[in-house]
Amino acid sequence: MSNNEKIKKIIASVPDSPGVYLMKDGSGRVIYVGKAKLLKKRLNSYLARDLDSKTVALMSHVSQIDYQLCNNESMALLLEASLIRKYKPKYNVALRDDKSYPLVKVTNETFPRVLPTRKKEADGARYLGPFTSAKLLRSALKIIRRSFGFRSCNDMPKRACIYYRIKLCPGPCIGKISRTEYAKLMNNICLLLEGKADALLGRLSGLMRRKSSEQKFEEAARLRDQIIALSAVQGAKPGFSLKDELEDLKELLKLDKLPLRIEAFDISNVYGKEATGSMVSFCRGLPDKDNYRRFRIKGVEKIDDYAMMAEVVSRRYYRVLNEELALPDLILVDGGRAHLLTVQKELKKLNIDVSTASIAKEEEHIYCANRNEPIKLDHDTPALNLIRRIRDEAHRFAVSYHHVLRRKKIIGK
Repeated sequence: MSNNEKIKKIIASVPDSPGVYLMKDGSGRVIYVGKAKLLKKRLNSYLARDLDSKTVALMSHVSQIDYQLCNNESMALLLEASLIRKYKPKYNVALRDDKSYPLVKVTNETFPRVLPTRKKEADGARYLGPFTSAKLLRSALKIIRRSFGFRSCNDMPKRACIYYRIKLCPGPCIGKISRTEYAKLMNNICLLLEGKADALLGRLSGLMRRKSSEQKFEEAARLRDQIIALSAVQGAKPGFSLKDELEDLKELLKLDKLPLRIEAFDISNVYGKEATGSMVSFCRGLPDKDNYRRFRIKGVEKIDDYAMMAEVVSRRYYRVLNEELALPDLILVDGGRAHLLTVQKELKKLNIDVSTASIAKEEEHIYCANRNEPIKLDHDTPALNLIRRIRDEAHRFAVSYHHVLRRKKIIGK
C-alpha cells in the first residue's frame, strides 16, 4: 500500500465532527496541528490536486494522522493552541512566531479581568495563546464565562451590575467572592485556555466529592454545576488516536479482543437524596448516546454506593438478558476494588461473563478481575485517556439526571 493510499484510508475512518488533527512524519514526530469544524471534510481537502506549494511540502512528509474530538470548534481552538505549544510542529511556525495572532490577557489586578488582545505588554499581566481565530476565541471566552464567571468591568463598581445578576460574574465588587477564591477561579480558567480541560475536570471532581463528604452541600452543588458545564465543552484528550487507546486498553486488561463496545456506570447522590445511576455506552471509543441509560434508585434507602451500584447493574443486565440484547465487551465502573467486586457479584448472579474494570476516584488506579493489585498508569497513556473520558462522561450523565430530579422536587418541573 502506497503512503497516499494509507493516508486516504486513515481519513476515511475520521468522523465529521469538530476537533483537532495531528499530522506526523515517518518517525512519529508531530509536524502539523490543525483544527476543524468538520474533521473529515478538512482532511479530505489535503487530498485535492490544486494544493499550494507549502501544503504539498507538508503532505510529502505525512505518514500518520491522529485526531482528538471536541464538542465545538471554539474548544478545538484552545486544544489546537495547546498542542502547538507542546509539540512546536515544523509547519506551524507562522502561528508560533507571528505576533499579530490574538491572545488572552489575564490582567494584573486584585480581581483580574479576562479579555482578548493582540498586543503583549510589559504590564505584569498573564498572556495566553496565540490562537488562530479571533472570532472563535471570543466564542470560547463566552462559553468559559457562562461556566465559571469572571469580572469584565474596567473599574470596580460600588454595587453589583447586570453581569452578577445573570451569573456571568461572581461579584467581587460586593464581597461575594474572596481574593483567594477568585485566584483559584482564574487558575481554573487559565487551565481551560491552555487546553487542559481534563486536568481541571479531575480537580473539580475530587473537590466536589470532598465537599460532599464534609456535608458542604451548597459548595458541592456549585462544583457539580461547573463539572456539568465543563463536561459539555470538554474534548477528547490529546496525543493518541482511538485505535491507539482501544489497543492499549486491550493489552492493559489482557482482553481476548478489542473492547469495541464499553458500558460504564456511575452513581450520583450529592445531597444524599434523589440518588441516581447512569450508564453510558461507547462504541469504538466514541459516545453512543442512543444507548445511554438513566436509573432512579428504587431499592436503597440510605447512602450506600455499593448497594446502589448493585441495583443499577442488576437492572441493566437483567433487561439485557430478558430482551436478548448484545452484551458489551467491557464493563467499566467508577470506583475502587470494592465497587468492582460488587459488580462482579451481580453479574455472577445473572450468569454473565463479561470483562470488568474500575477506576478509583482520586489516584486513578485501575482495578481488574485478574489482578490483586491495582494498575498504576502514567498520567498520559492511551488506555487511561480512554478510561478517563468514559468515566467522566458517565459522571456527567449521572449528575445531570440528579440535577433534573432535584429541580423537579424543588420547583415541580
